[in-house]
Order: sequence, then C-alpha cells, then structure tokens
Amino acid sequence: MKKFKGISADESKAEHYTVDVLLRCASGSVSVGLNGDAPKPRPCTDNGDKGEMHVVPVHMQLIAGNANLPLAKAIARRMSLHRGLTIDLVDARVERFNDQEIFVEVFENVRGEDMYIIQPTSNPANDNLMELLIMADALRRSSASRITAVIPYFGYARQDRRTKARTPITAKLVANMIVEAGIERVLTMDLHATQIQGFFDIPVDNLYASPIFALDIQSKFADSMDDMMVVSPDVGGVARARELAKRIGAPLSIVDKRREKAGEVAGMTVIGDVTGKKCIIVDDMCDTAGTLCKAAEVLMEAGASEVHAYITHGVMSGPAVERITNSVMKSLVITDSIEPTEAVKGAHNIRILPTAPMFAQAILNTWNGTSVSSLFDDQTLEPIYDGLL
Repeated sequence: MKKFKGISADESKAEHYTVDVLLRCASGSVSVGLNGDAPKPRPCTDNGDKGEMHVVPVHMQLIAGNANLPLAKAIARRMSLHRGLTIDLVDARVERFNDQEIFVEVFENVRGEDMYIIQPTSNPANDNLMELLIMADALRRSSASRITAVIPYFGYARQDRRTKARTPITAKLVANMIVEAGIERVLTMDLHATQIQGFFDIPVDNLYASPIFALDIQSKFADSMDDMMVVSPDVGGVARARELAKRIGAPLSIVDKRREKAGEVAGMTVIGDVTGKKCIIVDDMCDTAGTLCKAAEVLMEAGASEVHAYITHGVMSGPAVERITNSVMKSLVITDSIEPTEAVKGAHNIRILPTAPMFAQAILNTWNGTSVSSLFDDQTLEPIYDGLL
C-alpha cells in the first residue's frame, strides 16, 4: 500500500489529504479513496506507461437550475441524511439578461469534481433545456471531472419517432445536444418511450415510479387489495401497467382509445371486467387531463366502484386541474418530478409523492459505482421511503 499526497478539491483552503492507492498489476485496475471513505474501484487507462495513474473524482456536488429547486433541495437533504454530513447545492446564479438570454455563473470551485445537474426539462421546456446545456458547458469549462444530468422529467420525449412525412425526431435532437454539451451520464425517470435510451451515446439510467406507486397503494388500500384493478389508459402503456399490477398482485385491464388527431379522443372501449373494482389508472404523464378524465368516466360506466389515477409526471397544462377537480376520479396521485403549481397543490383530489429519496439514493449509487437497478426491489426501496408514504 503506497501513500500519495494530493490537494483537496477546495483549493481556497489548500488542505491536504492522503490518498490510498492500491495497484493491481494483474488486472490493471486502480482503487482510490479518501481517508475514512471506502475505496472506489475505477478502471485504469493503459497508455503503455504502467506507472501512470488516473485519480478519479472523490468529491460529489449537486447543482440545480430554476426548473424544480424544491426537488433539488429535497435531494440534497436526503443525501445529507444518508451520508451523515451536510450536502448543499453549489452556489451559482442562473439568470436572464433583458433580452432573455440565459447566463450561468458558478461561485464555487468544481475542478476535478463529480457534478450532478438537477434540472427537469418541463414547461417552459426550451428555457429549462437551455439552462441545462449552459450549466453543463460552464462546468465542463471549469474542469469538472464528470458531469451527470439528473433529468426527472425528460421533455420532448413524445417526439420520439416520425408519425408522418416531413416531421422531426426531436427527442433524438435533444439527446445529441445533451451529449455535445459535455454531459457524460443521464439519470431520468419514466421516459415516455424506453427506446429513447438508445438515442444517447452515453449511459442512461431510467428510474421507474411504479415501485413508489406500489408502496403507496399497499399503504392506502391495505384493506381492499382484493378489489384492486390496474388499468392501462392505452395499448402502448400495457407494459407499465403490467409492472404495477404484478407488484401489487392485481389483475390488469385496458382502455382502448382511438384518436382522430393529436389531443382529441374519438372513442374508448374497456377491455376486461371492472365491475365492482377499484380501478387504478397508470400512465407516465398527464398533460391536459382530457384523456384521463374521459377514461375515468368510461370505467365508472362499465361498473367500477372507484377510479384513482397514478401518474408519474404531472405536466398539468391548460384546464387540467379544473378537469380533474370536477371529474369522477376519487384521487389523482402524481410525483414531484415537475414542480407543482399552486393550483395543483390546492386541488382536493390531487396528492403528490416525493421522488427525492429515490433520486438521492440513485445519485449516491452512481457516485459509488454500485447498482442503480437495485432501487426497484421492495427490500431496498421500503427503508428509503419509511415514514413518507
């Protein structure tokens, strides 16, 4: 075991720390860690010089744009709880000039750091996307060692294929922009289409809200689990609904819808017997809520006793809140991947589930080089959400 001296990431204090380096000549790997921290194995790049070592980042920092500051602060609090030391967002300003150009300035040293940008690309999608790209460029030019984009809601995901002639695949364009900005990894939740992961030439970790939904359903409907029925609002969402149905041990039904044009549904048919069932509609996003409210009406007409909805991303644009408040749905449950408006918070039949515990643990697992998919197991997730659901 050899000892090497190095300079801490906080150069203003010029503190020294001792780095323990364990060389494995046979496997060509290097393990680096701070005193008191677990060593972090990283592959060693062999450039022909066996004596060359690449010291990996040992500090991790969070930075956030303006898209969802409450979620970013909640993630920082959860990570402070897990690590037993205070983790704050990096001090920075993300503002606009008079002509609405975006300007970013980072006030802390990030040289050699493992940086995580928390920024959903929700409404206004273009502004929030540009904030993400400009923050990434600022960090890259400040010599950050690695930049990970934590995008709880990935905007433009609905434009993932060409549905007619002379139309773009905007999700691919956004993926290219993110990679070119210097981002090396993406952490997101419930992509509208899972194949969007393939649009990136960098690692993408796609978290799922269904484990959180399953814990909440088992808590809120503990006395009536035998009466539950999971419903997919369209054929394309069957896989997502089947995953939740499997977790809670409930049967699956489908609402088949036909669209004349985007945003307008011509007709709906229920596939499956929902008579006397408490139906749980599961989907990845709720935009104007027209389809969701219509599906709830169709299910009630088909004999359902109650209709609830569990939606990952509450886009909630236009008349969505008014429609949900006046609908036959008993409750709508969304996550805080998009910052809820005051109207959403004030609605009597809308509840918001926290995603900060899952994102905080996913960031820690990424930083430590451990499994992120382990968060989908109930045994891993239940302790994280203990007392929150």
